[in-house]
Amino acid sequence: MENKKQGRLYIIATPIGNLEDITLRALRVLREVDLILCEDTRVTKKLLDRYEIKKPLLSYHHHSKLSRVEKIIEHLENGKNLALVSDAGTPGISDPGNELIGKLLLGESIPKVQLSEEFLKLNFRKDIQTVPIPGASTITAIASVAGINMSRFTFLGFPPHKKGRETFFREVVESKYPVIYFESPHRFLKNLELLEKFKPDAKLIVGRELTKMFEEIVRGKIGEIKEYWGKREDKENRGEFTIICH
Repeated sequence: MENKKQGRLYIIATPIGNLEDITLRALRVLREVDLILCEDTRVTKKLLDRYEIKKPLLSYHHHSKLSRVEKIIEHLENGKNLALVSDAGTPGISDPGNELIGKLLLGESIPKVQLSEEFLKLNFRKDIQTVPIPGASTITAIASVAGINMSRFTFLGFPPHKKGRETFFREVVESKYPVIYFESPHRFLKNLELLEKFKPDAKLIVGRELTKMFEEIVRGKIGEIKEYWGKREDKENRGEFTIICH
């Protein structure tokens, strides 16, 4: 009896704001796959409608149950090709993309210590193929306009909301390389105060709403950054911040 051909999972980067920031390869693959996995079906549908792509969507996010993972595995085992997209940017960067890949390959979540000897000994499935389709990223976008040496840098994602915030910002100021991290508009100014506490002379490059209509890129010492954004109305500080501390 002939074995079924295993399906592929394509990890596709989508625009971080401007819908034109998507590769020709990404559009081709989105048109060819059998099913698209996404964080929010409403967000992904806007992108697909823009490029007249009609494909079935299946949501996958932080709160998805194991039964959803089992369904995805079933699709792949039946030879279906799937695409995984996030709401914006590259799946697996500060979103549940890598968690899904870990569950598909291991049948469980990725261990917290990913580079330990125990992790390297884990028995990955070799029949599931994952294919990266690179593209837009706020990390590379802010790094490209930094105007400082970014040949080496550290990326730390979002600061913890409560426990661990001080440890996070200590790590930022103690790094010997520039540090890129994300911040929400609601905690931006408050966390700048914490950063200033540990490094009063910190220099920042702050990108807000990158690639979108109200994109801003502001550079300066931390005191100057606080003064600039502290004078603004809350509605003017909306949108995700991407920050380089150096």
